[in-house]
Amino acid sequence: MSGIGRFLEIGVQSKDVVESLLWYKTLGFAELETADMYPHKYAVVSDGVLNIGIHDRELDAPAITFVQPDLARHARSMADHGFEFSIMHLDEERFNEIGINDRDRHLITIVEARTFHGNDADDNDSACGTWFELTLPVRDAMHAAQFWGPVAGSILRMREEPTVHMRFDAGGIALGLSESIALQTPSLCFKCQDKEAIRHLLAARGIEAREFPGFEGAFMVLTAPEGTQLFVFDEDFLGEPIVVDEDVDPSEIEGRFD
Repeated sequence: MSGIGRFLEIGVQSKDVVESLLWYKTLGFAELETADMYPHKYAVVSDGVLNIGIHDRELDAPAITFVQPDLARHARSMADHGFEFSIMHLDEERFNEIGINDRDRHLITIVEARTFHGNDADDNDSACGTWFELTLPVRDAMHAAQFWGPVAGSILRMREEPTVHMRFDAGGIALGLSESIALQTPSLCFKCQDKEAIRHLLAARGIEAREFPGFEGAFMVLTAPEGTQLFVFDEDFLGEPIVVDEDVDPSEIEGRFD
């Protein structure tokens, strides 16, 4: 089976798409033009690298969404490799989409084409700074990596202490697996070089933030109207990259820390 596809967005459920959209735009995210793919209300904001899809539909969890052309063929290959689908829409009458869950029940959706228009090369940091990781809370990082290793294929960084944290290249984005008890839901991590600027903006716009939330040294966390958490750091909490043996098969990652 080939990879999971190219990262498209982190999809979140919102009862008020406009409220969430305006909140992100206040922080400096740009609204992108959406295609007419879904029957529900849908908006997308981006900083040029991170895309957040705001959906007025029921989702069991935030959906990490990838694009995979010829999705029907890919779905058959996934089924042959033992994947079980929680979403299956494959026919000529509607936009094709499949969904699976990882070992911690995080939702991964794969669609047949992009659902919005925008230039991914147009990198423009939001007020939160530079996005560097989409982080998933997991019970056991090594157990979770047995799912993500084969589908992502590339390990970027690993840390053993004080809690195990693993980072994969998943379809072109950094996806982290965190055992931290301070993390409760899939969250977004940013490096911010100007604390005073973001604090001034939040105060001027009346946006609430919680200082020092206890996750990996973040100096604040913002919670969007639909519940998405944005953690803001001085720097990447994993520090400088480490050298990873390129000959290691990610599917055989179990036991790396024994």
